[in-house]
Amino acid sequence: MFLARLRGWRNQVWETDHVQAAVLVDVDGHARRPWITWFTDCATNAITGVAVTPGHPSRESVLAALRSAVLREDPYGPFGGVPEKVRVDRGKDFLSRTVTAAFDLLDVTVEDLPAYTPHLKGTVEGLNRAVESMFLAALPGYARQPCPGKRSFRPKDEVLLGFEDFTTQLLAWTLWWNTEHRPAPLRGKTPLQAWQDDPTPLRDVPAADLWTFTLEDAGTRMLTTRGIRFRRRDYVGPWMTGQAGIQVRIRFMPHHDHRIEVYHAATGRYLGPADLADQATEEQVSAVRKTRAARARRLKKDLEASQRERYAAATQAEPPRRLGALTTAQVEAELAQPAESDLAQLAMPDVIPHAAPPADWRTPPSLAAPARPAPLPPGRDSAPAVPDGPAGRAVPSTTAEDGDAS
Repeated sequence: MFLARLRGWRNQVWETDHVQAAVLVDVDGHARRPWITWFTDCATNAITGVAVTPGHPSRESVLAALRSAVLREDPYGPFGGVPEKVRVDRGKDFLSRTVTAAFDLLDVTVEDLPAYTPHLKGTVEGLNRAVESMFLAALPGYARQPCPGKRSFRPKDEVLLGFEDFTTQLLAWTLWWNTEHRPAPLRGKTPLQAWQDDPTPLRDVPAADLWTFTLEDAGTRMLTTRGIRFRRRDYVGPWMTGQAGIQVRIRFMPHHDHRIEVYHAATGRYLGPADLADQATEEQVSAVRKTRAARARRLKKDLEASQRERYAAATQAEPPRRLGALTTAQVEAELAQPAESDLAQLAMPDVIPHAAPPADWRTPPSLAAPARPAPLPPGRDSAPAVPDGPAGRAVPSTTAEDGDAS
C-alpha cells in the first residue's frame, strides 16, 4: 500500500522518464524499438512535452523533450511553462551536467528519487503503462512477450511502421490523451479542462532564450582566420569575416556535431552558427559506415559500439536523422585503417622458420633434431658407446676411474 499525494496546482511538479516502446519500428531498414522521453504534469495528468529517439536516448533526448514541454506556442501549447520542481529517478541522462545546468538556469528544483522506487513518481509510471495498453498494443510489430520465458509470435509478412509514421501516431495519441481522455483522478475532466480551470499563473521563457539554456556549454575559444577550433576540427560561418581575434563562447546540442552556436565571451551576445568545415559527402560517410560494419563483424566490442548509433530526437513527425558528421580527412583515415590492421595480410609465416624440437622429446624421426656428439674429456681420443634408456634418454656410465656415476 502506498499513500497518495495531494493534488496540487499546475506546473507545481512535473515527472519525467524514458520508456522503450514495446513495438518494432522500421528505422533505416532495421527493426528497432524506439524510446520515448516525456514530461507530465502531476496536477492535471497532462503530457507537457515528448520526444522520440530511434536509438538509445541520451541527454539530447531530455533537452529536446524539455524544450517542447516548456514552450506553449504551436504546436506545443497550451500546456507548458516553467515548472517549480521536476522528479527524476536517478537516470544518468537526467542528472547529467548539461541537463542539470539547464534546470538551474530555468530555476527548476530537481528531486532525485531513491533507486527502485517507481511508486514515488506514479504519474509518469502510470503513463508508461497506459501508452502500452491503450496505444502500442494495437500497432503492427507489438513486441511484448505474452508470458515470461516464451517468445512473442509475430507474422513473417508483417509490415512495420516507419519511424515517421510511428511518431505521427504517437503525437496524435498524445493529443487525444490531453484533450479527450478523462483519467479517473480528474473526476470526469480532461487534462485540458483541468489545466484551463486552474488559475495558477504560468512562467514562460522566450524561445530564443530557451534554446540557449538547453545547449551544452563548451567554454571559450579564440576566433582565428581558420574559424573556431573545437574537438580537433574547424568550424566556420559567413559572419566570421573581420571578427578574427575575439574571444567567443561555444554552445552546442549534444551529439549534433555538424554545427555549433557561437556567443561573444564578454557580452554573451549571440553571434551566429558555425558549421563543420570540410564536411564529408554522404557517399564518403556511407563508405565509412560500411567499413565500420565490417570491422564490427570481426570484433565483438566494435559490434556493440555500432549498435549505439546516434539519432536526433524528434518532437514533430519527420524522417529519422542520423547524427555523426565527418571530415574528408577522417573518412580517408577510417577507410585506410582496415588495410593497416588486418593481421591476415600482415602475417609472414616464412620469414622465421620453426625451430627443431629438443633432443629429449619423443618426436617422429623426420622432426627429430640431429644428435650432437658430446665433448670429450681432456686426454681422451674416443668415448665408449652408451646405450639409450627406455625413455630415449642417455643412461649414465660408470668407469673405474670415475668411481661415481657421471
